[in-house]
This record gives sequence, C-alpha cells and structure tokens, in this order.
Amino acid sequence: MDLQNVRTFVAVADEGQIQIAAAELGITQQAASKRVAALERELGVRLFTRTPRGARLTLDGGTFLPHARELLAAAERAADSVRGGRRPLRIDVLGANVITNGVVQDFHQAHPHLPLDVVALGHGGRAALASVREGGVDAAFWTRAVPEDGLPHEVRSARVIDEPAILVTGAAHPLADRAEVTPAELAGHRIWMPGMVKGSEWAAYYEELERAFGLTIDVGGTTFGGGHLLRTVAAADDVATIMGTRTPLTRPADIELRFIPVRRPTPLYPLSLLWRADNRHPGLAALLTYLTDRYERQEDGSGDFWTPGWAR
Repeated sequence: MDLQNVRTFVAVADEGQIQIAAAELGITQQAASKRVAALERELGVRLFTRTPRGARLTLDGGTFLPHARELLAAAERAADSVRGGRRPLRIDVLGANVITNGVVQDFHQAHPHLPLDVVALGHGGRAALASVREGGVDAAFWTRAVPEDGLPHEVRSARVIDEPAILVTGAAHPLADRAEVTPAELAGHRIWMPGMVKGSEWAAYYEELERAFGLTIDVGGTTFGGGHLLRTVAAADDVATIMGTRTPLTRPADIELRFIPVRRPTPLYPLSLLWRADNRHPGLAALLTYLTDRYERQEDGSGDFWTPGWAR
C-alpha cells in the first residue's frame, strides 16, 4: 500500500477539504485528488463523498481511518528505529579473547551512550569482508590490510592496531627469569597455541613466524579456554605460549606466570578495520575517529619490529 496515498487520505480526512490538505502536504490539489482516487481503486471502496462544503468520510472511509493512522505511525516507528544511529552499531571483534574485544570495550567506556552490538563471529578474512559488504555488520576487524585481489570499491580498510607479542611461561621454564628474549632464542622451545584453525589468519601469521625464526609452534591438543591454557603453561617447565600484550584473558589468581617481552625484533600482530564507505551510522564515524587517533604504527624501518610479508 502506497503510504503517500494513505498520508494524503488522512490529511483530507483531518482537514475536510482536498485543497487545504494538498497545501499542507506541499502538493497540488490535482495530485492530492489522484492519490485519494488511487487508494480508493486499490481498496475497491469510496472513502469520501464530495459535497459543496468539502470531502466527507463515507462509512468505509471512517472505518479505514484509524487503521490508516496506525499504518503511518508504524512507518514512522520503523524509520525511527534506524534513523540518526538509533540502531546499535554492530561490530565483529573476531573473538572474546582477542585484543579487538578489549579495544571496543575501551571505546564503549569513552562513548557510554552509544549503543553497541558486539559480536565475536571469529570468521576473519573473506568472511569478514563479505559480512561488511553485505551489511551483516557495520565494521569488522581482520588481519590482512588489503587482499591480494584488492577490496571491493564500496569497502574501506584502515590499519588500526599493531599488537606486540609477549612470551608467557611458568616459573620453572628455562626462560622464566629473562628480562626479554629474541625470537631466535625461542627456537627449540615448545610453544603451545592450541585451537588454531589451519587456513585462518592467525594460523597464517604464526606459520610465517615459525619459518622466519625457526620456531616450533604446537597447535594440537585440547584446551578449555584461556584459563586452562595459562594453568597448563604455569604447571610445566617445557611449555610456553605467545600472546599479545593486550590479550584480554582472565588470569587465574592461584598460578604463577612470567610475561617476557619479545624483542630484537618484536613480532607485531597487525589488525585492520573494515567498513562500507556508504555507511552513515554516526557510531561508525566515532569508532573510526577513536581508533585512528590512538593508532601508532610500530613499524619504523629500523628492523626492531617484524610483521608477516603480506602485512607490509
């Protein structure tokens, strides 16, 4: 049902004259008459009786009027639900135990009145790109700044996070008392990172890190979340893991761990944000400003930092 025709009908019913209703709507009297006639044809009934004093509702017109008002009210409510950024900004943070989740939490603290819908789809890569492109999310984090075949013309990407790596060990590990370690010094030590899905962006990153420094990263075994991983590392003298410096894991209170910076060079995990260029949600603009204002690119050409080849 054409809402313009319904709106014209209600205006004529309220004013009692087509000429006055047309002026109120900013259209000609002829256009208003055509809209009412089109609605009458669609409904198959007469809505008004034309009299010398104006337009008077018929019995059918009086019956239809309250429903017409509800149609217009429903349309207004529907528009209001998304108008002016009232819909929550939907952000894919990749996972609950990823730096991006913590960054979005910080953003929420800075903008507490901006409604957010935070999801951890964990897809990354082309799935994240497709979700942004198709409107499933307003923004999504991913690792690759630009895919090999380029971005769709309507999608934008900006690198917003460079997260340094840190080695985590238990107190009995041979490297536990080191102030820092180099990636090369990790060669020969078992680094356990269970649950890494082959073919994922995370797996691609750590596979290249392995090749670059001769590391042994074990992705096998069963883990029951971050707490279980940290307990296992804390209890072993031959197992370590690598995390980002801002990985938002809950550390069990009854275990002893060592957090050792990895330097010369420091591996950086690069993360970018994807969004559609035509997305006008005001929350997206606020998120982009927040992330880009705080982004400090760590790579400086000095050789003190390492990123995979596809991120450079």
